[in-house]
Amino acid sequence: MSLRKRSLPVQFLISILSVCGVAGICFLCSAFLDYRITAFVLLVTVSILAVLFDIFPVLTAAALSAVIWDLLFIPPRFTFFIEKTEDRILFLTYFIIASVNAVLTYKLRQMEKAARDKEEKENAIRLYNTLFNSLSHELKTPISTIIGLTDALKDDDNKLSHEKKQELLDEISIASLRLNEQVSNLLNMSRLESGQLKLKNDWCDVNELFHTVVEKIKDRAGSRRISIAVSPTFPLVKLDAGIMEQILYNLVNNAVQYTPEKTSILLSAKIKDHKSALSTTETHSMQTLIIRVSDDGPGFQPEEIEKVFLKFYRSKHSGAGGTGLGLSIVKGFVEAQKGSVHLHNLEAGGAEFVIELPCEISDTSFLHNE
Repeated sequence: MSLRKRSLPVQFLISILSVCGVAGICFLCSAFLDYRITAFVLLVTVSILAVLFDIFPVLTAAALSAVIWDLLFIPPRFTFFIEKTEDRILFLTYFIIASVNAVLTYKLRQMEKAARDKEEKENAIRLYNTLFNSLSHELKTPISTIIGLTDALKDDDNKLSHEKKQELLDEISIASLRLNEQVSNLLNMSRLESGQLKLKNDWCDVNELFHTVVEKIKDRAGSRRISIAVSPTFPLVKLDAGIMEQILYNLVNNAVQYTPEKTSILLSAKIKDHKSALSTTETHSMQTLIIRVSDDGPGFQPEEIEKVFLKFYRSKHSGAGGTGLGLSIVKGFVEAQKGSVHLHNLEAGGAEFVIELPCEISDTSFLHNE
C-alpha cells in the first residue's frame, strides 16, 4: 500500500516515530554532532515526511522536531529555556522553515495531482475520440452492408438466381461476423477495465481448442496455411476455454490480417518441463502451459513490438479495418489468468507470440514419458 493512502492516524504515528527515532540517533551521537547539524538532519526528516504524507501529520512532525531540538540539543539541554539570542533566532527560523517546507511541499503535490488528473482526462478524451472515429467506420460498414444486401434480397427476390442469392447471403454472414467481432471486442475490453472478468476454469483439450479457432477463421484466411503442432497425447489443462478461444482467435486473426497471402501460420503448445517437482503418484499439478502462434510473414518493426499490446494501437503498415483492441484484449485476458504474453521476430523471418500460463495439468505421466 502506498504511504499516502494510509489513514491519518497511521500517518501521524509514522511521522512522530520517525522524528523521535532520528532525534534519538542524533542524541546518541551528540558528542560528535553539533546541535546545528542536528537541526539540518531533523529538517531533512521533515522534508521526507512532507513528500510522503498529508499536511497535518507533517506539520505535527515539524512542531515536534522543533520542540525536541530545543529540549535535547540547544544549550542549556533538557530545558525549554534558550540562553543565547542567536539560538532563539535559530530556533524560530527552524520552526518557520520546517512549517513552510511542509506547506509548500503539500501544495506542490496538490498541483502535481491536478496536472496528472488533467492529463488523464485529456488522454481519456483522446482515447474516446479515437474509439469513436474507429467505430463510426468499423460498425457502420458491416451494418450498412447487411441493410443493403437485405434490401436487395427483398426487392429482387424473384429476379435473383439461386447462386446470386447464396452469394448475397454469404456476404451478409461475413458482415454479421465482422460486426459481432467488433462488439465482442468492445464488451471484452469493458469487462477487463471494469474488473468484472470472472474465470470459469475447467478441463479442456488444447488440440480441440486449436481446431475450433482454426475452423472459425478459415473462411477469412484466404490462401494462408494454418497448421497445428500439438502432440496427440497432450494432457488436459484447466483453463477458461471461452477466454482462451478468444485469445487464440485474436492472435490468429491478427496474423491473417497483417500477413500476405500464402503465409504459413503455426499454433503449437507444450508444457514447461518441471519433472523434479512432480510425484509419480500425481494425477494433476500446477505447471506452465506455453502456447506459440507464429508466422513466416514480414514480422514487426522493432519500434512496434513494445506498442502492439496498447489499446487502439494499429501498425502504420496495416490496411483498413480494425480498432486496435484485439492484442490489448489478448494481454488483458492472459494477465487476468496470472500469465504473460510476449512478441518477438523470428530469425528466419516472421513473428511469434508466446503465451505462458500457470495452470493445472492432467495426466502428468505425459511429462515423465517425454
